[in-house]
Amino acid sequence: MAVKEIEVRTLSGESTTITVSPETTINDLKHLLKLSFAPATSSPNFHLFFKGTKLNLQCKVSSLAFQSGEFFVLIPFTKKNKPQVENPSFSNDASAATSFSDSTYSHMMQEFSYLRDNSRKFSEGNNNNSNGHGDDDDDDDDSFKSRRKQGGNIDKDERNEGHPYDLLWNVLRSSDRDLFEEKNCEKFVEVLQSMNCLSSPYSGKCMLLSEAIFRTSDDHASCLCPTWLRGLVEAFALLSILWAFLQLQAERMTTSRLKQVLGHLEQFGVGICMEDIEHLSVLCPKVVYFVNNDMEPKNFSDALVITHSSTKEADKFASKLGAGKTCRSLSKIFNLMKKWESSFKTSLWETIKLLMSKKNYENLLSFSLEDLLLFVKKGDYVLERNEAKRARRSSSSASNSHSVKRRCHDTSQLLPSEMVEHLRKSIGSGGQMVHVEKIGARKGSYVEIPNELSDKSKSALKSIGINKLYSHQAESILASLSGKNVVVATMTSSGKSVCYNLPVLEALSHNFSSCALYLFPTKALAQDQLRALLTLTNGFDCGINIGVYDGDTSQKERTWLRENARLLITNPDMLHMAILPLHRQFSRILSNLSFVVIDEAHAYKGAFGCHTALILRRLRRLCSHAYGSDPSFVFCTATSSNPIEHCMELANLSTLELIEKDGSPSSEKFFVLWNPTLPLRTELDKSEFGIDGRNASDKSLSPISEVSHLFAEMVQHGLRCIAFCKSRKLCELVLCYTREILEEVAPHLVNSICAYRAGYISEDRRRIESEFFGGKLCGIAATNALELGIDVGHIDVTLHLGFPGSIASLWQQAGRSGRRERSSLAVYVAFEGPLDQYFMKFPQKLFCGPIECCHIDAQNQQVLEQHLVCAAIEHPLSLLYDEKYFGSGLSKAITALKNRGYLTSNPSNDSLSKIWSYMGHEKRPSRSISIRAIEAERYIVIDKQLNETLEEIEESRAFFQVYEGAVYLHQGRTYLVKNLDLSRKIAYCEKAVVDYYTKTRDYTDIHIVGGKIMSSFSPSQHNFCWNWYAKASPAIHLGFP
Repeated sequence: MAVKEIEVRTLSGESTTITVSPETTINDLKHLLKLSFAPATSSPNFHLFFKGTKLNLQCKVSSLAFQSGEFFVLIPFTKKNKPQVENPSFSNDASAATSFSDSTYSHMMQEFSYLRDNSRKFSEGNNNNSNGHGDDDDDDDDSFKSRRKQGGNIDKDERNEGHPYDLLWNVLRSSDRDLFEEKNCEKFVEVLQSMNCLSSPYSGKCMLLSEAIFRTSDDHASCLCPTWLRGLVEAFALLSILWAFLQLQAERMTTSRLKQVLGHLEQFGVGICMEDIEHLSVLCPKVVYFVNNDMEPKNFSDALVITHSSTKEADKFASKLGAGKTCRSLSKIFNLMKKWESSFKTSLWETIKLLMSKKNYENLLSFSLEDLLLFVKKGDYVLERNEAKRARRSSSSASNSHSVKRRCHDTSQLLPSEMVEHLRKSIGSGGQMVHVEKIGARKGSYVEIPNELSDKSKSALKSIGINKLYSHQAESILASLSGKNVVVATMTSSGKSVCYNLPVLEALSHNFSSCALYLFPTKALAQDQLRALLTLTNGFDCGINIGVYDGDTSQKERTWLRENARLLITNPDMLHMAILPLHRQFSRILSNLSFVVIDEAHAYKGAFGCHTALILRRLRRLCSHAYGSDPSFVFCTATSSNPIEHCMELANLSTLELIEKDGSPSSEKFFVLWNPTLPLRTELDKSEFGIDGRNASDKSLSPISEVSHLFAEMVQHGLRCIAFCKSRKLCELVLCYTREILEEVAPHLVNSICAYRAGYISEDRRRIESEFFGGKLCGIAATNALELGIDVGHIDVTLHLGFPGSIASLWQQAGRSGRRERSSLAVYVAFEGPLDQYFMKFPQKLFCGPIECCHIDAQNQQVLEQHLVCAAIEHPLSLLYDEKYFGSGLSKAITALKNRGYLTSNPSNDSLSKIWSYMGHEKRPSRSISIRAIEAERYIVIDKQLNETLEEIEESRAFFQVYEGAVYLHQGRTYLVKNLDLSRKIAYCEKAVVDYYTKTRDYTDIHIVGGKIMSSFSPSQHNFCWNWYAKASPAIHLGFP
């Protein structure tokens, strides 16, 4: 039969030529492209077009009229699932919280738009050439052969699961199409060696390794399968590949043919015999099945069938079946191979676990293959397996939406290390715990309190129980007292606050006019440091007035602080909005400013960091020009790869001393990676392959529900916990779920947990912080408001719902636990997103990879112009004196502001000596510049029945969350919005028990109204683009129950 050469191109100009038979379908062609063409391999979904028409999958190549120079075009696409909105359930006996949580989880999954990839991608294998003709002579073939001769095992990671398909593809492309030709046989052996591990068909990891109690960073093992188990898996791989090859040759699998192949492969070092194949049929009879030659194998279409035949009749039998038989398509063969692999591994693993449970074996080294075969051949094996299935089905049918979890009713105290094993055996028994990283303890390096400190400082330290300092604390204190600018870059919970509190208090106690300014990125952190400072200053005899000056400070307190405070705690927002514009009211503080402390410096990055950098330049400029002060700077950071470069740019400093040798001790920490989507995918895949999958859609497998169960477990067993969530809504949802669980298992602990997030009024935030620090609360569901270095007492566990956006943030959150030198636990619960799943699959990228650098651009022209307007109203600008603060872009920015009518100058002819003053219309231009893009306009949410303020919400959120009829969550309780008063900016709510949730939808319709080809496409020109004209209709916002 004649073959055809087909050229396939992409829009980016890549191309390949592939040879197929005329009867090849487009579906088969797509599978071949995935094996041989890199753009197809990297694209999960793509269409093939010919002459502008999308080709049908069942279309055959012979039906297309090819002319010289014509080709197919490969265009990738992304599948979009249509949102499905289920009708709310109004069953009388359903819990309102349960119904609300379940339905909200559904819409949360839509909201996050997680990407699923249910099929494993084929390996690129030998397809490194753009024309699709890979090089068969791999560079590493020799090393594989030598390792085979030495009896070594080839690591599964070195030859991934796409390799068997590459092998078959290479055989099909060869001229003789002979699998048993010497070169192909060598590759066959390599493939078998790469597939001799009982790995999960869903995660690709060794099932035995996943069952190990602990896997630390020192454990480099990739497979724990014993020799006899490796032999079984390798025998099945051989059987599967051989069956596929024979199918492509339109032949049946017979015992005589199998013996011939095994004898031939024995010459290449393969030790598989017919007895091994027979063991497969005993252990997995539904996958591998022997039949007599007079039986019709069509009745066993879902099994890998081997027909008994004698050597004499083998050739006659094979030729008889080959005549007129239709070969299966390549795609069907590959699908069957994947199906059989999944069924075989799942069935074998279940059998092994049943034997270990029945005989109380600790591991697979405790028994042999003979023990396993004997167990299977006994009748009680079938009874055990059927009983296990019935138990699972009974549990499923009797459960509600959360009862798949084996809820623990025990409230005994557990240590973090004990909790890891407890979780593995209880709610993590489904394999969610994919990795446990054990981070060892570190001894501290202590030094005597420096003699340079006064007796007052030493007494103050001893009053809080500090008799010695960590080495980095002493080094930082001495550097600060000598007048140096310092950045302390040590781990979380390393006592960095002492590094700046002590030199500041020492300076203020010696000079009664000296002042200091503390900047913290959040209000919660400022309140925390105020508590620490007040405790420390109790040991000083001299009075040092300290206070927090932020948005929660009353007018009366502000006046007192301006007149009396010597240590002012604030944030960049207040410095920008209230202190610098009204600097004359703070003249006492600014003229005597000795220290500026900037804690959590890694928080100042991106746009926020860019604004903060210019605010600090305005501060230094004002201190120098107007008040004659030059304060020293102290920075602290825990999670940054470039602390000295970042902090120097942040404050525009010429010198900065780095303190990075951490002398603090650290306790043992267990870091667990928890993947709830793994069992969910397993169930879905089982359903696809005909295995029992009744619980595949159970929402208890959702990440939100998983972290709620973990939260409840921690609180039950006496571990203080923070559950970090990425949004306000997730905080409320986790709190709602967890309270529901605790109501069943430990009702007395329901009120020991709450939520902490932005939007709560200041009184509620202070109350929650106080109750958590005092031990009244055992757990908090929080956003990143508690991420930074807040000391809320000893925390045993941190839970992390989804990746927080950066490795630095994850470690910052995890650092909240393990203080006071006690062991701790962190659990990272993954969503289905590709980044979460990447870290689940490659944990060492998370634990061994570098922390991100912090970057800011203080020369951003747009931001620079905004702050120059503010600086000009604070003190007139001068090119001669201010370029050292604002950089080389100052002249250009001043010219732009002059042309826009913001600045005016004196009539001096010399441009350098000109003085530029503000002449704009706004009295306080700083008010119109939002350094965090946080809105000033807020709506108040009020409980109508109690006439109490629940929280405040940004104006842009109000129309999406508190519109009339909306269901709103606050501290896990459900409220129904009765009225939204736009004039007064108030939303009135009432407590309600409802069986539904509300959601807003934002629609934008785009209509193509015309198009124009900007350059034509020709076979020699691959790059082209289209110019489309489009219009968008106005957005529609809908709220519905």
